[in-house]
Amino acid sequence: MGAYFRIKKQLDRFQVDVEYSFEKGVLVIQGESGAGKTTVLNCISGLKEPDSGKIRIGDQVVFDEKTNVPVKKRQIGYLFQNYALFPNMTVGKNVIYGIKNKKEYKDKEKRKELLDYADYIMETFQITHLKKRYPHNISGGEKQRVALARAIVTRPRLLLLDEPFSALDMKTKEVVYEEFQSFKKTLGIPTILITHDPRESELFADHKIFMRDGVIE
Repeated sequence: MGAYFRIKKQLDRFQVDVEYSFEKGVLVIQGESGAGKTTVLNCISGLKEPDSGKIRIGDQVVFDEKTNVPVKKRQIGYLFQNYALFPNMTVGKNVIYGIKNKKEYKDKEKRKELLDYADYIMETFQITHLKKRYPHNISGGEKQRVALARAIVTRPRLLLLDEPFSALDMKTKEVVYEEFQSFKKTLGIPTILITHDPRESELFADHKIFMRDGVIE
């Protein structure tokens, strides 16, 4: 499991040039705004293409000079800063959105397995009671849980989190921190977390790097 990335990507002010490998746990990336952290996540996910390098997720190379696996086939969960929930879909439909794109969903028996797992994840994050509500009718902390559940329910090989707790108030953060710790132990999905918060780094990091102007210090 885990991931390896060697990424070169030219930006306006500097070139992102990073290399790192980890097999399990949470890799925390810290650094000032504009240091290139989100660019790294976007390249790993496939939303941006590196100028050169190599990206491996588990035992599959998803990018090198000969390979560029499409976003949907990389099996990555990505939680954005703004959560990016679909406003016209209920919480339940938001959570299972990624599942419905899987081939297995067409098989009646496997579909039930996928939906049962979605129910389990919603119970884990205590959002089952929100299934029929819409994003505009739930709190910031609840939106965060829904977005995290949606990212996890597809059973990604790697989870990418870009400042996932930054919009929450302190009281909600404490609750979500406990839930994330529990999720980390229970599901064990290798994760890359971008955060400015030293406490989050202290709580969650198994590995830690600091970026400045596109490189690791």
